[in-house]
Amino acid sequence: MPIPSEIRTPRLLLRPWRADDAPALLPVLEANRAHIGPWIPARVAQPVELPLLAQRLAGFGAAFDQDREWRFGMFARDDGRVLGEIDLFARNAEGRVALHESDRGELGYWLRSDATGQGLVVEGARAALGVAAELNRFAHVEIRCDLRNAPSVAVARRLGFSLANTITDDPIRDGDPPVTLQVWTSRLEPFTK
Repeated sequence: MPIPSEIRTPRLLLRPWRADDAPALLPVLEANRAHIGPWIPARVAQPVELPLLAQRLAGFGAAFDQDREWRFGMFARDDGRVLGEIDLFARNAEGRVALHESDRGELGYWLRSDATGQGLVVEGARAALGVAAELNRFAHVEIRCDLRNAPSVAVARRLGFSLANTITDDPIRDGDPPVTLQVWTSRLEPFTK
């Protein structure tokens, strides 16, 4: 079963990024540098000129279509506003891999600062986890988050994930020291939307 190109929840539309999302996404990235910058790799979160951002988003869309990684832009259903991103990645014990080499999934997410505290990430993540469960590929899903990122840890807990491990991992920015990550895990079962 392929990953659907659109997921709807009561408040959200999740769909692959497109190059023409760049004009709406750029001001969100610019306004949220301090909010998401410490936690998200620069190749995803760094604001760049519109043509480069459009190219980045087209690349994310191509990776989605090729079943390499599934980055869903998260949009408000009522007004189409860009809210953030929900991601699914195929993994194995070595890291992110092609779907056919995987035995687990990884869930990622970010949300603009002025939309926090409303349960939007949990709502979007539950929908994405429901899709992942239907793949019949992953035994479980992991969330990997920086130990210092309390909101991300709170999402893992609200989704019912359990802390499985604490590891030291490579930094997301060149020149930064290694970071301490918590690895949260959950068996895949159908999630309610």
